[in-house]
Amino acid sequence: MKGLIQRVSHASVTVDGEQIASIDAGLLMLLGVEKGDGEREARELCRKILTYRVFPDDAGRMNRSLLDVGSSLLVVPQFTLAADTSSGTRPGFSLAASPEDANRLYRLFLAEARAGLGVEKVGEGRFGADMKVGLLNDGPVTFMLEIGQSGR
Repeated sequence: MKGLIQRVSHASVTVDGEQIASIDAGLLMLLGVEKGDGEREARELCRKILTYRVFPDDAGRMNRSLLDVGSSLLVVPQFTLAADTSSGTRPGFSLAASPEDANRLYRLFLAEARAGLGVEKVGEGRFGADMKVGLLNDGPVTFMLEIGQSGR
C-alpha cells in the first residue's frame, strides 16, 4: 500500500464541476492499493500518516505530526500509484488491487483516519471517479510512504 503525502496550505477535490471535499492547512494524501494489501496494511499506513513528522516545530524542524498540529487530511484514491513502471514507456497495472478490494481498503483507511483525527478533519475523494485535485503545496514537502509488499 502506498501513500503519497504532500503538506498543503489548502487542497480540494472536484468531480463533474462540483467541489466534493476541501481542507485548509494539512496533508493531501494519494492512496494506492496493491494486490496482497489487506486490513493490516491499511491500519499501519494510516497510523504512519497520522504520526509522520512533517510539520515544523518552533525551531523550524519537521518534528510535528498531523496529530500534533491538529490539521486536516484529504485522502484521494489513486489507482495509478500501483503502476508497474519498471520497463517500457507505458505503465502496467497488474500490481493494482481489484477495484472491490481497493475500495474496501480505502474505506477502512478513511474510517481509521476519522477515528484518529475526527470526522470533520478528514476529507475524501470519490473512488473510481474522474477527479480534479487542486492544491497549494507547502514547502514543497512531499513523501512516499509504503507499507507491505511495495515497502519491503
